[in-house]
Amino acid sequence: MTLIKSISGIRGTIGHNPGEGLTPPDIVKFTSAYALWIKKQKKKENYRIIIGRDARISGQMVNQLVCGTLMGMGMDVTDLGPASTPTVEMAVTDEKADGGIILTASHNPAEWNALKLLNRKGEFLSAEDGEKLLEIAEKGEFRYSEASGLGQYSTGSGFDDKHILAVTELPLVNLEAIKKRNFRIVIDCVNSVGGIILPALLKALGVDEVIRINCVPDGIFAHNPEPLPENLTELSRSVVENKADLGFAVDPDVDRLAIVNEDGSMFGEEYTLVAVADYVLKHNPGNTVSNLSSTKALKEITEKYGAIYYASAVGEVNVVNEMKLAGAVIGGEGNGGVIYPDLHYGRDALVGIALFLSHLADEGLKCSELRKKYPGYHMSKNKIQLSPETDTSSILEEMKKEYSNVTDIDGVRIDFPDGWVHLRKSNTEPIIRIYSEGENREKAESLASNIIDKIKARLPGKADKDI
Repeated sequence: MTLIKSISGIRGTIGHNPGEGLTPPDIVKFTSAYALWIKKQKKKENYRIIIGRDARISGQMVNQLVCGTLMGMGMDVTDLGPASTPTVEMAVTDEKADGGIILTASHNPAEWNALKLLNRKGEFLSAEDGEKLLEIAEKGEFRYSEASGLGQYSTGSGFDDKHILAVTELPLVNLEAIKKRNFRIVIDCVNSVGGIILPALLKALGVDEVIRINCVPDGIFAHNPEPLPENLTELSRSVVENKADLGFAVDPDVDRLAIVNEDGSMFGEEYTLVAVADYVLKHNPGNTVSNLSSTKALKEITEKYGAIYYASAVGEVNVVNEMKLAGAVIGGEGNGGVIYPDLHYGRDALVGIALFLSHLADEGLKCSELRKKYPGYHMSKNKIQLSPETDTSSILEEMKKEYSNVTDIDGVRIDFPDGWVHLRKSNTEPIIRIYSEGENREKAESLASNIIDKIKARLPGKADKDI
């Protein structure tokens, strides 16, 4: 049983006791706090909130509680039903709504759900706004509307089509080139809303042969929903068996994109953004942004086109803020999250697919051949479990002082001539997460192990490395 209250939203396992999991009282509490926060942003007569959800089995229960609570706070609700996160984000701005809530626990397993909260720009709340909302929730001073002031409920339709049309009308999406390649593509949508929108997108892009696996949006995930190599063995096998040109996998709310090559090998989630950025920069050179835990290959690609790469703190809202400051033409995160400002400021697997296929068609290469154009860096992800009384901040401060080439906007990132290591403390557990990248697996793990040993030497007791 888990309930995580953070600036990015409220996430937890369904059930248990209030305050220990994502229970009905918790859902009502935080939805009420969000409604009150919305009202504090701008005083007006009527408010409207867009709601969408992924296909997980708790979605309908959470949806009814959220919609009813918003109406009880005097807010009108437009319920999109099953919809991707980027579709809801775009609907908020298209409909000039006051905000939006996406009911999805992203890549978490089926027993999880969450409230992902959007402002009127269709973007996630800033750290400052998130803290204010959590304060409102803790005070619990909500005033609900009388019968005459209750909000109205309506359903929304056609928003998938609007999203797809906006993607296909982008100047860099080359429909003619995609059509000419006659791609055969396998998609794995982990039995969530990707199974609804991805086939429609690919049809609009001119892809006639689409093999679907795990595309029934019943929320019964066929495998761990995080689109990592170990969870995509069925997709990899299907690509080879069907002699497909490539495969696409998305997470339950369709904001992350993983790619499988025609030979069943992984393109690499870190390189989804790299490849898309290469295509965008070739046609529109400009600055780029990714977070500190993403591959340095994006920096190299950016500099090849004479532009500047910027690194942000981890988290989509931080990447978006940095992109706006840098005037970036493309950005995102190394987990397969592509953010293309010409469409909207949010991770979006649909625009990632459209731009990637345009790139692949333009290059005239096989998927595996395109991957070979980029560096073969390897990333290692580790963590150290600490005792609850450990002063994690003090440890990170000591590590920062030991090295010269350090970035400390989010934990401590140490850059070496042959790689980097990023140390971040967890906000919910006594853990230090350690990400490293090197020119091969051995180098990445060597860089991480060296740092782990130095951290352990500073601990009064025993800490365990967990790879």
